[in-house]
Parts: sequence; C-alpha cells; structure tokens
Amino acid sequence: MNLLADESVDKPIVEQLREDGHDVLYVAEMEPGIPDEVVLQRANEHQALLITEDKDFGELVYRHGLVHLGVILVRLAGLSPQTKARIVSKIIAERGTEMPDGFSVISPGMVRIRRKQE
Repeated sequence: MNLLADESVDKPIVEQLREDGHDVLYVAEMEPGIPDEVVLQRANEHQALLITEDKDFGELVYRHGLVHLGVILVRLAGLSPQTKARIVSKIIAERGTEMPDGFSVISPGMVRIRRKQE
C-alpha cells in the first residue's frame, strides 16, 4: 500500500509499516513544517493514503471538501509509540483494503471507516 505519513505520526509507526512492506513517504523526512493542505496534496501526487494523528484533516476533508485518496486518522493517545505501531500495523493488515477512498479512524479497540459519498 502507498502511504504518506504526516509528521504528526510517530516514527515507529512509519518504520513498522515499512517493515510490513508498505511504501511509506514521511513528511518529517521530506518537507517538515508544510501546511496540512500541502500534505494532502503530496499524498494525492504520490497516489497515497494519508496517515496522520492530526484531526484537522477531518475538517479539511469534510468541511472544506478537499480531494483525497483516503485518510487514516490514528487516535491512540497515551499509548507508547511501539504499541501504536503494532496496532496500526495489525489494522492495516486486516482492514487496509477497505481504506482507500475513505476516512478511517483507528481508536483503542475500534476502527471506523467512513466511505466517500458518491
């Protein structure tokens, strides 16, 4: 899976997803500090799903209607980066095929995937 990780995403998540065989670009390694709109644009340019821990992307997608190929919002505050990495890896392995063209939220014990409205 092609992924673009926002710089808000913990590095162990990026490393685990790369170990899992995913193609992961990481904003923190590419263009730290770019605005959220540009992050979303970069994900689109690379035909990648955006993975982020920044809930502002929900507003960009739903309120402002910005185009996206899929957003994965990680809401696992309070857990260690390694635990977050294991959870995200497992969920993407199990449910990743459902995530393109949707807005997915990964929370403790729950995954919610909301598909784009046609």
